[in-house]
Amino acid sequence: MKPYVICHMNASVDGRILGSRWRPAENRMPGLFERLHEELGGGSWLIGRVTGSEYAKAEAYPDQTDQTYPREPWFARRDASAFGIALDAQGKIAWGRSDIGGDPIVVVLTERVSDAHLAGLRQDGVSYIFAGERALDLGLTLEILNRELGLERLLLEGGGGSNGAFLRAGLIDEISLAICPAVDGAKGAPSVFDSSDKDAGTAAPISAMTLESCQVLEGGAVWLRYRLQNG
Repeated sequence: MKPYVICHMNASVDGRILGSRWRPAENRMPGLFERLHEELGGGSWLIGRVTGSEYAKAEAYPDQTDQTYPREPWFARRDASAFGIALDAQGKIAWGRSDIGGDPIVVVLTERVSDAHLAGLRQDGVSYIFAGERALDLGLTLEILNRELGLERLLLEGGGGSNGAFLRAGLIDEISLAICPAVDGAKGAPSVFDSSDKDAGTAAPISAMTLESCQVLEGGAVWLRYRLQNG
């Protein structure tokens, strides 16, 4: 069983998500994303490696350890009301912290991650699970989160690469998109849903999209919610 997944994002009119590039700058709507996150009911959320790196406080973990750790889930705590989950297949993020905004961090790894990296995570009090030997299996990730932490609902909150991977895997149940009255207008910025070159020809298995709600917000922003049918 997997959690119900809502992809929640803010975007410019042209679908870009790097707010620092939006114009006019005063229409970036600071605080809107977080407010709508709470209106959606809050709870546990998931981000990709690039977004996760923005929260890192350490430069690196030690290269070596004398310890050997089994490739099985390890939790510093399980009793939180919400968890911040980060995909980090190769174990590149040195967190230097155990939570983000009070939500304990849970990292999703592949079994190829080194024991030294696992030692660093444990020292920081960062929980972790494994969801694949060489590459992350996103469906398995959701199943493990449901089984181990009882998650029945999850907010997928980017970046574009992670969002796109979940979309193409048919794992998104709903899209919550706040469109701000601003444009990016140039190449190079990430979109709400992105892909690598190797995935560029892979279509998402969406058979239907139904508009659940549409709200005009202050300042001209529009909040759209769509229910997705995959298959």
